Amino acid sequence: MAIRRSKRRWVRQVTTDSTHPPKRTFAGSASQIARTMARKDVSPKGLGSAVRMIQYFINRGGKGLSATRRRELERAKRILQRRAAARKRRLASRSR
Repeated sequence: MAIRRSKRRWVRQVTTDSTHPPKRTFAGSASQIARTMARKDVSPKGLGSAVRMIQYFINRGGKGLSATRRRELERAKRILQRRAAARKRRLASRSR
């Protein structure tokens, strides 16, 4: 039984600790979460990294995450994805 449980809880074994979002980051509104996660000191590798951290938090919450909190986190993720796409378009238009 213990082996099965450890497979289900794979996320507990993640040991990478490269960035530290401030405490209670994921408890705010979608715009606050997106603003915080977009900062260079929180996501030094860019907006894609911020989106992955939010998705990781959603996965980590699992069934214990309320529907409203999950919806807010998904909104924050979409905000960051749109921002990344706009940035990519701007950079592409400059290189023409």
